[in-house]
Amino acid sequence: MVQIRIHGRGGQGVVTASELIAIAAFYDGKEAQAFPSFGVERTGAPIEAFARIDDKPIRTREHVIHPDILIIQDASLLGTVDVTKGCNIKTQAIINSAKPKEKLNINLPPRNIYVVDATKIALEEIGRNIVNTVILGTFARKTNLITLESLKKAIKQKFANKGSEIINKNIKAIERSYMTNNL
Repeated sequence: MVQIRIHGRGGQGVVTASELIAIAAFYDGKEAQAFPSFGVERTGAPIEAFARIDDKPIRTREHVIHPDILIIQDASLLGTVDVTKGCNIKTQAIINSAKPKEKLNINLPPRNIYVVDATKIALEEIGRNIVNTVILGTFARKTNLITLESLKKAIKQKFANKGSEIINKNIKAIERSYMTNNL
């Protein structure tokens, strides 16, 4: 079982990102679950969501304490929240940042850190600073846990009521993130 923890701020689509991972995994024929961690969060407050992927049924329902993969949608959290709690030297991190990984304050081996400027891609492709879908393109490429095709299907399913323009913009953004070479 692969356990994923997503860090971001309220309003950034952290919960939607975890749901898209699970939906894409289902399309790939895997078992998956996604769920948020809610408290008294508000827009802008640090929040977490979780996902799990496996080839067999997932029975645990607890929060992800020891993540195999971290997705950090907002690099400003690196200085304010212990995003690496429960991590080990094998934990991989995908971070939204314009800075190179050597300049980020995260206690993981550099070989396990992937950086993508999801904010830039989101602004250019979607027109808004919502990076949740964008960063999942990098997640698909670097982890091989979900395919790009299944992620596209998940976006079409999840955003069906938002219209084809939003769907197409998000798909273009994940394709661009998937193809980014400076990871």
